[in-house]
Amino acid sequence: MPVTMYYENDVKENALEGKKIAVIGYGSQGHAHAQNLRDSGQDVVIGIRPGKSFDKAKEDGFDVYPVADAVAQADVVMILAPDEIQGELYKNEIEPNLKDGVAIGFGHGFNIHFGFIQPPETADVFMLAPKGPGHLVRRTFEDGFGVPALFAVYQDATGTARDIAMDWGRGVGAARVGMLETSFKEETEEDLFGEQAVLCGGVTALIEAGFEVLTEAGYAPELAYFEVLHEMKLIVDLFYEGGFKKMRQSISNTAEFGDYTAGPRLITEQVKDNMREVLKDIQSGKFAQEFMDDHKAGNPKMKEYRERAKNLEIEKVGAELRAAMPFTQSGDEAAFKIYE
Repeated sequence: MPVTMYYENDVKENALEGKKIAVIGYGSQGHAHAQNLRDSGQDVVIGIRPGKSFDKAKEDGFDVYPVADAVAQADVVMILAPDEIQGELYKNEIEPNLKDGVAIGFGHGFNIHFGFIQPPETADVFMLAPKGPGHLVRRTFEDGFGVPALFAVYQDATGTARDIAMDWGRGVGAARVGMLETSFKEETEEDLFGEQAVLCGGVTALIEAGFEVLTEAGYAPELAYFEVLHEMKLIVDLFYEGGFKKMRQSISNTAEFGDYTAGPRLITEQVKDNMREVLKDIQSGKFAQEFMDDHKAGNPKMKEYRERAKNLEIEKVGAELRAAMPFTQSGDEAAFKIYE
């Protein structure tokens, strides 16, 4: 069944007009949604706990309140705090202060789909999930462009939830380039799988393994870094611009031939079986529960994983090489910080 792409001219209702909007959280996505909506003419306040992000939001010209106070005045509440703290934040500061008929929005379906947040039956519940990090959502908006997004409705108490979701997409710039309609279940499970099996977990493990194979065989670590990590950006840019076809048209015949012959030897049916197990853990809620349990215990596993990753040889070699290549830096380091 074909999927419809929606654009600005498909957004028929000014569903956010005249509504007080509270964006909860001012991190990677929060700052981008809030600033883009404000520039689109919406009435936006920020709800956040005291700290760096509270000060940053005030510095950026917003009226900033404790979460409970922001929620109490809002007709639309968009929850963009980190996934692992949303449940506690919702229970203690958001739920007791919701207006009747409020619309509650999310940038990812995690907490609704896995039941960590259970909204009241009187609330509209929608999602607008940009398919890119917050600094790009903001930067492309300022450039007159945008980042594509997914939107969904979980609960339509007032009959206007879909209109609110689409108008939110227009406000943050996503409708300039295209929005796809989905469900909370589909977005959550596909997003987690993409991150774990391919975009983050799969790619980093593949790069790390390639680096180790080369260096264990006696090749210079610096050369191995260039071959398996540095050039990855060049290949991904070609994917982004024109899929596999453009990549294969742009590389040498030697590289293309090796692509066809070596790829299936690496990504075997056993690897796909492993991916299927990853997907099962996501679908069953096993991954979500493990993630939340680790957070509640003080993040011992996360800390262990981060410490191991920090000490990888490829990271040490890469840091030295990138220091000599300032052109690899985007200049957006501050935009990557997630203020909590």
